[in-house]
Amino acid sequence: MNENEFWQLVTRSKPEQDQESLAAELKAKLNELDNEALADFDKIFSQQMRRSYLWSLWGAAYIVTGCDSEYGFAEFRAFLISLGQEWFERVLLDPDALAELPAWPEKDGYAYPFVEDYDLIAGQIYEDRTGEELPFVPSGQATPQGKKFSHKKKQLKATYPQLFQLFPF
Repeated sequence: MNENEFWQLVTRSKPEQDQESLAAELKAKLNELDNEALADFDKIFSQQMRRSYLWSLWGAAYIVTGCDSEYGFAEFRAFLISLGQEWFERVLLDPDALAELPAWPEKDGYAYPFVEDYDLIAGQIYEDRTGEELPFVPSGQATPQGKKFSHKKKQLKATYPQLFQLFPF
């Protein structure tokens, strides 16, 4: 398993694809892999989660959804990974670029950029097959990297002008 193969497996077919079909697609693809490839996939997924553990991204999640929990932020980062390598790398450099996403998955009429347990699918398949857990690979540090975002409306508007316009408080 290399990074190109990883990105082919995790990338959603369309930005607004719902969480359930996205997870089902990934599970079907991962079921075709052998145990070594599953372990490699899981390691790469954890590395991407760690790369995206940034205060600047958490600020973007906060504007879009009011995300204020570690768990919610992990699901948001899984959503970013599911957008594919091009979007993921772009948003790492400029979180405000998320405002240019052509469509958002929705729940109850609101943007819902979360993918629950996307990072656990490979481990679940591996454990079902072997009865053992995959080796633990941390997906973040003790705290996100960078400077913590400000919750103040004026600062959020200045830092994320496009997102702020799209998702006004």
